[in-house]
Amino acid sequence: MKISFNWLQDYIQTDLPLEKITEILTDIGLEVEGTAQVGISDEDLENFIVGEVLTCMAHPNADKLKLTTVDAGNGEILQIVCGAPNVAEGQKVPVAKIGAIIRDDKGGEFTIKKAKLRGESSHGMICSKKELRLSNDHEGIWVMDANLSAGTPLANVINTTSDTVIEIGLTPNRADAMSHFGVARDLYVALKSRNLNVQSKFPQFSAIATSSEKNPFAVELVDTTNCLRYAGIYMKDVVVGESPLWLQNRLKTIGLSPKNIIVDITNYILHGLGQPMHAFDADKIADNTIIVKSGEYGQTKLNTLDKIERELRGDELLICDTQKPIAIGGVMGGLDTAVTDQTTNIFLESAYFNPVSVRKTSKNHNINSDSSFRFERGIDPNITIQALQMAVAMISDLAGGKVVGNLIDLYPKPISNQNIVLHYRNVDKLLGERLHREKIKEILQLLEIDIIHETPELLELDVTAYRVDVLREADLIEEILRIYGFNTIQNPEKMSMALVSGDGFEDHFIENTLAENLVSLGFFEAMNMSMYKKQYNDWLHFNDSTSINILNSLSGDLAVMRRSLLPGLLENLDFNLKRKKENIKLFELGNSYESTKDGYSENRTLAITLTGNQKDESWQSKPQKVDFSYARGVLNHLFEKFGLKKLKINEAENSYNSQSLQFSINQNIVAQLNKIPSDLLQQFDIEQEVIFIEIYLTEFKKAFQESKGTKFIDLPKFPAVRRDLALLLDKNITYQTVEDIVMKSDADFIQKVNLFDVYEGDKLPMNKKSYAINIQMQDADKTMNDKQIDAIINKVVSRLEKEVNAELRT
Repeated sequence: MKISFNWLQDYIQTDLPLEKITEILTDIGLEVEGTAQVGISDEDLENFIVGEVLTCMAHPNADKLKLTTVDAGNGEILQIVCGAPNVAEGQKVPVAKIGAIIRDDKGGEFTIKKAKLRGESSHGMICSKKELRLSNDHEGIWVMDANLSAGTPLANVINTTSDTVIEIGLTPNRADAMSHFGVARDLYVALKSRNLNVQSKFPQFSAIATSSEKNPFAVELVDTTNCLRYAGIYMKDVVVGESPLWLQNRLKTIGLSPKNIIVDITNYILHGLGQPMHAFDADKIADNTIIVKSGEYGQTKLNTLDKIERELRGDELLICDTQKPIAIGGVMGGLDTAVTDQTTNIFLESAYFNPVSVRKTSKNHNINSDSSFRFERGIDPNITIQALQMAVAMISDLAGGKVVGNLIDLYPKPISNQNIVLHYRNVDKLLGERLHREKIKEILQLLEIDIIHETPELLELDVTAYRVDVLREADLIEEILRIYGFNTIQNPEKMSMALVSGDGFEDHFIENTLAENLVSLGFFEAMNMSMYKKQYNDWLHFNDSTSINILNSLSGDLAVMRRSLLPGLLENLDFNLKRKKENIKLFELGNSYESTKDGYSENRTLAITLTGNQKDESWQSKPQKVDFSYARGVLNHLFEKFGLKKLKINEAENSYNSQSLQFSINQNIVAQLNKIPSDLLQQFDIEQEVIFIEIYLTEFKKAFQESKGTKFIDLPKFPAVRRDLALLLDKNITYQTVEDIVMKSDADFIQKVNLFDVYEGDKLPMNKKSYAINIQMQDADKTMNDKQIDAIINKVVSRLEKEVNAELRT
C-alpha cells in the first residue's frame, strides 16, 4: 500500500524526521518496505529556464535534427541541437542549461554538458514534459505560454510537488490502516504513547446542508445480509471536468491516474479515509430508483468500468435500477451509468457491504479493485456518512454541485462494538513482564477502546467497530504490546529448560533419512504448493469425481488439491531446463489429496524426478544418460539403507500411461518407477527423457517396521558355487517370474539369482528374448559337490521349461 508523506501530514503533525517515522510504523506492525522520492522539487529545477527559440533550421549533417538558437535571457544566446519534430521559431520552451540534471522516475539521472552532435555544438537541451517528469508525454518538446519571459527560472513557472511515497506491507488483518487517515491514527497513538511531540489534525465533518426540494431518488435495501448499510445523496448541476492540480498530484503520487473531478474525489476519499464510494450518472438510472438485492440476475451481462462484459452468476449482491443491474456491490460499477464529461446530475453511494459476499464475488469474477480490497477485509461501518459529507463538500466547492433533498441512510441492523474482558494477569503472562496498569489503560484509550468497567484484576472494554481484527482478549494484549513496543520488552538474562532423552518421532526419522540419502546422491529438495491447475488432472487421466476443488480459489493455477506430486516437479524441471540446467535430480516429500466415500484422504509420498545425465561433464568419463537402470539403482540404495528385502518387481499400469515397474513387499506396493511418456512431457514443454519414482511412505514405513532390528548370522564356513544359464523365453515373461521360479526350485541351497544380460535381436526367433542369469548356491554344512549342484540346476531348468516354456541356450 502506497502512502504519501505530504498527505499523511494533513492528519498528523510532528517534527520527527521521515526515517524515525518509518521506523515507528514498522515497530507497530505497519511494516515499511521502502520509500521513494516523487514529484519535482526546486532543487530538481536548478539550471532550468524558459527560453525563446530565435531561429530553427535543418541540421546540415542530420535529417532528423534541428539546429536552433535560443534566447536564455539577460542577452545570453544558446545554440542547441534538438531532435523534436515540433520545435519551431518563436516558441517559448523549457531549456536545461549546462549543469542541469535530468532525472527519471526510476532514479536514473544524467547531467547536461556541452556536446557536439553530428559536428555542431550544443549548449543545452530543449525539454519535453516527460523529461521534466510532468507527464508521460514525450511526443515532442513542451511549447509553453507565449507570454512568459525568456530567462524566467522554471521553478517560478512550475508548481513543485516534491513528496515521499512510503510503501507499507499491510497485513490482511489491519483493515483499519487501509487509508492515510488510518495510518495517521495508528501513528498518532504510537507517538503519543512514547511521549513524542505530535499533534492530531483529524478531519472534522460538517453536516450536509439539505435543500427544500424533495429528493427525486428512492432506495430499496432488499438484501440486508450482504449490505448492512446503504447511504446516498442526489446532487444536481455538477460540472464534470479536470481536477485541480493539487488533487491530481495527490492521486499521481500513490500511483493513480486522474479521471475527472467526480471520480477523483471518490478516489481521494477512498485512499484518504478508507471508505470506498461510487458516483452514478443519475440521469441514466431508470425511474430514479436504486434497489440493492441478490439472486435475480443470473446469466445477465453487465459491462463494468474496466470495459469487460461480465456474465452474472446470480449470487452476487447487485446495485440495480428498476430494469437492470448497474453495479456489482462493493466490487465495481457498471459502465452504462458511469460519470462522464456530459454528466450533470449524480447519485453518490456510500455503503458497508458484507466482507464475505464481496470476497466471493471478487474471486468469482476475478476483479481486484481498490473497493473490493477494502470491503472484503472489513471497513469502518461508522464512517459511511462522514465520507458522504466530505464528498458533498468537495463536489460543491470544486464542481459546483448542489444537494437536492435529504440524505438517505438505510441501516436496519447496526453493527455493534465488541465487548471484551481483559485480565491484567494474562497481559503479564503473555508479555513476560508486568506493565504498569495506568500504561495499559493509556494505550487502550489512545486506541479508542473505551473502559466500561474496571477492577484491580480486570478491565471490561468496548472495542470500536472499525477494529475488525480485535475479537478476543489475546488480540487486545497484542494491541497493547504493539503500541508499547516489542523492542521495549526486556529479554530474560537466564533461561531454564529440561532436556528429556527420547527416540523422537520415527516418521520424521524415516523421512529425514530418505532426504539425507538423496542429497548425498546429488539430489535437491523441491517444495511445491499443495494446489495446482485443474487441467493437470486431465493430463494425468485422474477421475475428476474424486478430485477436491478449492472453493474461492485465488487463481486458476490453484484450483484443485493435487492428486500427485508429479506436475509440480515437472514444472520445476521446465523452469530449470529453460535456464540451461539440463542435468536435474529433484525430490519432494509431500501429500496428495483425494475425495473418498468417507470424506477425504491424504497420501504421503516421496516423489523423485531425474533427467539429463547421471553426472555433469568431466574429462574422466563420457556422459551417461539417466535411465531406468540408474533410477532403479537409486531406489535399491534407499531400500538397502532401510534393510528392505524380498521385494517383488512387476510391470505396472498407472494413470500417467507411462512405462512402469512396481515394487512390493508382502503384496503391499511400496514404490513405483516410471518413464514419463513424451506426450505428457510435451504438455509441460519438456523435450528430454524424465524418470519418475514414487515411494508410498505409509507402506514403506510399515515394511520398515516389520524388517527393522539387527540380526546376526554366522559367516559361512563353506564356499558358495555359481552357475550361469542362458534362457530363451517368450517376450512377455518378466524377470521377476523367472527369479521366483528359480528361488522356489530349491530354497534350501539357492541363495541368490542375478540377471546379467538381456538380448533381443534378429538372431532369435520371433517374439523371443534371451536372459543370462547366474545362480548362487551354498550348503551351510559342507562343500557342495558336482552331483548335488547338477541336481539343483536340472530341477531349475525343468521347472522353467514346464512353467514358462523356457529353452536352455548353449
